[in-house]
Amino acid sequence: MAIISEVEDESTTRPTILPFRATLDSSNPLSFLEKVFDFLGQHTDFLKKPSAEEEISAAVKAAKEKLRKAEKKPVEKKPVEKESVKPTMAASSSEPIEVKEKKQEASPIAPNKGNGYDLEKYSWVQSLQEVTVNIPVPTGTKARSVVCEIKKNRLKLGLKGQDPIIDGELYRSVKPDDCYWNIEDQKMISILLTKQDQMEWWKCCVKGEPEIDTQKVEPENSKLADLDPETRSTVEKMMFDQRQKQMGLPTSDELQKQDILKKFMSQHPEMDFSNAKIN
Repeated sequence: MAIISEVEDESTTRPTILPFRATLDSSNPLSFLEKVFDFLGQHTDFLKKPSAEEEISAAVKAAKEKLRKAEKKPVEKKPVEKESVKPTMAASSSEPIEVKEKKQEASPIAPNKGNGYDLEKYSWVQSLQEVTVNIPVPTGTKARSVVCEIKKNRLKLGLKGQDPIIDGELYRSVKPDDCYWNIEDQKMISILLTKQDQMEWWKCCVKGEPEIDTQKVEPENSKLADLDPETRSTVEKMMFDQRQKQMGLPTSDELQKQDILKKFMSQHPEMDFSNAKIN
């Protein structure tokens, strides 16, 4: 960098201003100082003074002391203010980048005794074949006061002149022709939904409500006897696999693969499986 200094010429009665130009190399600062002293020696009598060395030494000490104090001075930390997330502009683009905060997903919850869930305004239970929704209503409610719409993928229920109690998309499809509702003791509406896929446990009744952990579902053994042999076998397999997963043990499919592998190894003793990696 170029530095310009002004020096008074002491040989005349009127001060003379002389320009000084030099480039500072940060890797060799002494070279810059040598040029300063050469300039002073050529244009002033400062270096001829007996006290020149003491004055220069004092200036160096003062500069070092000033630097030491600046390094020791504590840096004031400004309080961190919480700001709402705003779109930021990308350095290489004129389009704003929206910063979104990641929302922590809610973990599945344990089902109620009917393998469903109890909500504030209603509850639901299920078997593999159907879902039953129970909605408490004011005592004395008549059937003609109930508004109920059951569609393949949607359920809407409420009382006339009031906001719907349930109005949303079902977790899975149902068979509308095999679904119905009734009012019990004029204080409880019961809706029976027949599942389209009768080999799957629902995680919720209406999408958006809390989801249950289907691995903790426990079908009633008494109802297994009502199933046909093929369906019962499938249900028992699902129950076995759920218990195995909860205990960290292999499922029925994994056990079957292990048995096949053992048979293959026994039929081929000449093969070395010691270093084989088996998934």
